[in-house]
Amino acid sequence: MLRAIDLALEGWGRVAPNPMVGAVVVRDGVIVGEGYHAEWGGPHAEVAALEAAGDKTKGATLYVTLEPCHHEGKTGPCTRVIAAAGVARVVFGAAEVNPMAAGGAAWLKDQGLEVECGVCEVEAKDLNAIHLGSIDRRRPFVALKYAMSIDGRLSETAGRPTQVTGAPAIAEAHRLRAGHDAVMVGIGTVLSDDPQLTVREGSAPRVPPVRVVLDSDLRISVDSRLVRTAMDVPVWVFGAEDAPPGRSSELGARGVVVARAPRTTTTGGLELGSVFAQLKERGIQSLLCEGGGTLGSGLLAARLVDRMYLIVAPKLFGPMGTPGFQMDRERALVDWRLIERRTLGADTLLALSPEATT
Repeated sequence: MLRAIDLALEGWGRVAPNPMVGAVVVRDGVIVGEGYHAEWGGPHAEVAALEAAGDKTKGATLYVTLEPCHHEGKTGPCTRVIAAAGVARVVFGAAEVNPMAAGGAAWLKDQGLEVECGVCEVEAKDLNAIHLGSIDRRRPFVALKYAMSIDGRLSETAGRPTQVTGAPAIAEAHRLRAGHDAVMVGIGTVLSDDPQLTVREGSAPRVPPVRVVLDSDLRISVDSRLVRTAMDVPVWVFGAEDAPPGRSSELGARGVVVARAPRTTTTGGLELGSVFAQLKERGIQSLLCEGGGTLGSGLLAARLVDRMYLIVAPKLFGPMGTPGFQMDRERALVDWRLIERRTLGADTLLALSPEATT
């Protein structure tokens, strides 16, 4: 199953809104076929693995990360392909939650196959946390990514751009962007860093992520790299309901989509619940927030973060740097579960999930 999970990750950025799925065919204790869902609209993992196994599927065990689908979509039901191949046993990691695709396990049992669910279930659910929560979640899945020093600073000096991490970590940041429907920053990051927020390294995503800016007063410059490239990759800017109306027309003429949200009564910033509800309505299922510290801390304080990616560099920036965590202690008291720890050159990636969501 762990091998199937590794295979599934090959579909990162290419299969959404479908889940990432990997499959392994085993007969007499030997792997005879492997496959994964490589492209939206293309063969599912089970079909690819069974085709790779050829004539060795009869009496075999199929390991698959997600319950096989039992519906007509872009492709036919995987369950019927599995039964026709003569597979004797199906083992899957996580149950399908989409009612349109669920029911595969029950149908396979009715055909006389042995079915087992829940092998490496935590890992399988972590793999497809975006998909598995999409039915009930009224907002996008929110991931927060920080590139930070070991003393928790996002820059060496507040308001000035700093290259915190090395080349492997930067490549990983681009890979993370490719796996989400949208990338979001606050206006402070735009004004200080003038980012592009596009995927320029690694494999290109099937659909480039929408670039989202939270900008209460619509201060974003028409000369920023985001606005200058809005005709090429979508840019959505959220301003407050009382932001200057003329700015909407000015930005709109350059291809920027301007949306409005109410201000909070406490800070005067945008009401995040309204922003996320609008993003969900516009088809955004997953969102990668790249900061900065004010926005990231606001998301954490509001308990809106479903995944954290902390890329930690072996550097100390000291008190002049921008702190990544700016919320008070009471709001910070959430336990996080380590999903992955990986070295990226001299830097370290920590992928975390809040315990409450597991």
